[in-house]
Amino acid sequence: MFSWGENIGDGFGLVKSNGLVKAKTDCCLNVILTKSPIAHLSAGNKVVAFIRNNGKVSFACRMHEYKDGRRVTWKLKSVECREKILALSCGDAHVVLLSEEGRVFCLTSASNDPRPVGNLNQVIQVACGDQHSIALTQDGNVFTWGQNSSGQLGLGKGEPSTLSPQPVKSLSGIPLAQITAGGDHSFALSLSGAVFSWGKNSTGQLGLGDTIDRPAPAPVDCLNLKKTITVSCGVEHTAILTKGGLVFTFGSGRHGQLGHNSLRNELRPRLVAELWGAKVTQIACGRNHTLAFVGSFKKIYSFGRGEQGQLGNGVKMDQSVPLPVQLPQGRIDDQQIEQTFAGGNHSFALCSSAQESGKGLNDSNLGKVTQTLDGDIINRWISDCDSTSWKKIQKEITKTFSSASCLNGSFLDKSRDKHYQTSLKHSGLDLSFARLAFQKLAQKDKVLAEVEDVVQRILLPSLSKDPIGVEGLRVYLIIPELLRVLLKQHRIDIIGAFVFAILRLNPDKFQVLEGLWSTLPDTPFRTLVKTFHYVSAEYLRMMAEEVCDVKETFEGTVKVMERLYEVNCNRRIKIAASNFHINRANQMLQNMLNTIVYYDYLDLPEAFFYSCHRQSCIFNTEAKCIVYQLELNYSFAIHGHLAFWIPTIHVSRETALEDAFQHLRQSGHDFTMPLKVKFQAENGVDEGGVSLEFFRLLGRELLKMEPKTLEVYESGLAWFTTDDGGITDEFYLLGLLCGKALFSQCVLNLCFPLALFKKLLGLTTTLDDLKELSPTEARGLQDVLDEDEEVVEAMDVVFMYKGQELIPNGEKVPLTMVNRKKYVDLYVDMKLNKSVQSQFADFEKGFHKGFPIQAWRMFLPEELMTLLQGDDNYEWDKLRENAQYQGYRPTDDIIQNFWIVFMEFSEEQKKKFLTFLTGTDRLPRGRSLSKLQMQITCLGSTEADEYYPKAQTCSVTLCLPNYSSIDILREKLLHAITHCDAFGDF
Repeated sequence: MFSWGENIGDGFGLVKSNGLVKAKTDCCLNVILTKSPIAHLSAGNKVVAFIRNNGKVSFACRMHEYKDGRRVTWKLKSVECREKILALSCGDAHVVLLSEEGRVFCLTSASNDPRPVGNLNQVIQVACGDQHSIALTQDGNVFTWGQNSSGQLGLGKGEPSTLSPQPVKSLSGIPLAQITAGGDHSFALSLSGAVFSWGKNSTGQLGLGDTIDRPAPAPVDCLNLKKTITVSCGVEHTAILTKGGLVFTFGSGRHGQLGHNSLRNELRPRLVAELWGAKVTQIACGRNHTLAFVGSFKKIYSFGRGEQGQLGNGVKMDQSVPLPVQLPQGRIDDQQIEQTFAGGNHSFALCSSAQESGKGLNDSNLGKVTQTLDGDIINRWISDCDSTSWKKIQKEITKTFSSASCLNGSFLDKSRDKHYQTSLKHSGLDLSFARLAFQKLAQKDKVLAEVEDVVQRILLPSLSKDPIGVEGLRVYLIIPELLRVLLKQHRIDIIGAFVFAILRLNPDKFQVLEGLWSTLPDTPFRTLVKTFHYVSAEYLRMMAEEVCDVKETFEGTVKVMERLYEVNCNRRIKIAASNFHINRANQMLQNMLNTIVYYDYLDLPEAFFYSCHRQSCIFNTEAKCIVYQLELNYSFAIHGHLAFWIPTIHVSRETALEDAFQHLRQSGHDFTMPLKVKFQAENGVDEGGVSLEFFRLLGRELLKMEPKTLEVYESGLAWFTTDDGGITDEFYLLGLLCGKALFSQCVLNLCFPLALFKKLLGLTTTLDDLKELSPTEARGLQDVLDEDEEVVEAMDVVFMYKGQELIPNGEKVPLTMVNRKKYVDLYVDMKLNKSVQSQFADFEKGFHKGFPIQAWRMFLPEELMTLLQGDDNYEWDKLRENAQYQGYRPTDDIIQNFWIVFMEFSEEQKKKFLTFLTGTDRLPRGRSLSKLQMQITCLGSTEADEYYPKAQTCSVTLCLPNYSSIDILREKLLHAITHCDAFGDF
């Protein structure tokens, strides 16, 4: 062993004088030749302790200082401990010991009799600051005790110092690789390289960019993705080592201990540039100095305080750049440096001969990390579960699956170190490993049942609602793979506990989890959705059959489904919305619609429709339409109206739009009720058909009205005009009519693009929306995105849109490869949003007024567009299947001939017939041809061949004369549907 630094003259009493060799250099370095190899050591400010290879502990203490600064050291003391010691750590004047059995003991200078520390067991690491101590257990829990003057215990704000170990709850769930401590600050390092710090921060030693103390662990975000593998602390500085061999330091630079060729403090981790390319393999911090070992060169570099010779360079002065320790060349050539240590004002290097390399250190027992689950453990559980080892396996299952830390450290994606890339968008997991592991567990039902019990009873209720980092959320991605195999056996009891664990998460943590969901590969994301879909459907069945009270759990699973649905909408590769629909909901809602008596709507709970809106992801379009109808009925009931009390507006066919505008401008109109229409000089009663005809007429007139509100593009779609000269309230009234059409369950086919409905629902419009409205314009923008640099720059385009600047000074900003995406986004935003901002605002205000309930918000843009503009999914066969007859029988020649002629019609002629029959060729959603009951009645006349068919649109009735031949029927019917305005009868 090499040692250099303070008070090395007697070799700490480890050997007699003949075992202490003064190195033949100027560095004041000793070679200590111990008979019994040193396996481990630690040094503090006033104490140094050693573990020999047999597990025996010796320590030396300095009791006091003389006035001239010299220190007196006691002779080496042997420690009598009942258990073999594997590791130790020194504080300022105390030593913490870790035994082979995982128990912790404490030594002080006052006694060499180690005393147990609390009830700690299964401990795998210990670390000491000056006046505080830390322990890490096998299941990933961290305990601290000692002084808490600067928050170094990490227990939270205002917590006092304590002699008994206390759990650091905020680190719960983080799979840790290392704990360490300095003077009054502490660090923890995760398996995936995340670094957490807490305690004193007067010189920036926590690496958080400020000098504010932290009473609880805080993530050192600037070290993310650096692949940190080791952290070492001095009294007021910190060093970290990355897997790539880079060293970063921060904190106090007073003595040059940061190695940046300055004495300045660093508040954030800074790369030690002088060690760049050296591939450092070990680091160690003393009180105010730092060591870095480069294994390939057999060189130890030192920097920082050198007053006591702790730098090993022969000059007792500080240095602020890394320089090699002057190791005796004759002795280092045939030795292998196993490990370097620093503490207080001491430095050490443990060595072994090339033949004995690795035998001195208990590598199998030092540096243990949080236990994780792997294939070997599962194989042993499966193979031995029927033997006498079952009780031992049960304990192992409990220890593993009751610990979030154990699970969060399992199934890491180690290919090309991907788990070190853990971030808000990357979990660091390879969930295919988790899937295989749980599939293997399912081979033995008793093992799977034990895992299920532990997870449900212990793990899920214990999960923190505020995990400190991304790694603490991995369990929420792993558990669904367990649920997947449980659901195959129809075991769903565990789901409730998992749902409530998710919903307990603080909002900011839930948002992080959603970010992880959004980047999941397709298979695990589908597994997640299928899990909650299956269970939601089962709970809905139980509620319908009144098997048990699962309403609260059902609502919880649907809340999670809703969040997953929102995530899916923003995923790059989406799964179909049908994966979220629960078809059983349709029948339950339909039963409600069929059985609730009008006034019974008043008894519906206030939150019913709000709940339906929130849970709309589980409803397909048909179910949403039923909820929509239920809410309409509820709205009518709550306002105390009956159908025949609804006020009717009177309009002329020739001036329908003008009459409608005049009526809507009147302050007395009741907007809480649907619109009923009466055409002047016509006798029809509006039972739906008259309103359909009214809105069909408005659809044509609105496109031709003056002043113009809408422009029709090359696509045939209509959009707001940007020339609003002469416009007063027309955009508001346009929105009002659209809202009224929806509220009255009528069609107003103005051929709006999908962009309008996205805007109404608060969704972002994109280039795809412009492609639908204005294909030529959008094609030019797509060329901007697709062409190579030479073509783009030759376009001679600047950031302008029809004379308007897209950005400040846009006329001076040319289009380039760098800014072309920004240009396209700004152009689309200007075209679909900013250029029609006031027009849309007025339209939206009118729409909300015309549709005073919120049912429409649960629809997707495509569904809302179909609600307003009608369904063009024609099932012509259904029209014949549902037809009813009055005065005729289905077998009569006239009926047979009618259907022959109808089926001969082209698609366009069939749509004209539909307009003739119902007033529109696009049926409202929910009134598809499968639900339309056309009635064919006999138009009595002795000279039938002289008459044309007539339609009663209000009752969907075709009045058909009994023509003498199919040819006459064909001629008369074609004439009627071609000139249908003259043949309507309301």
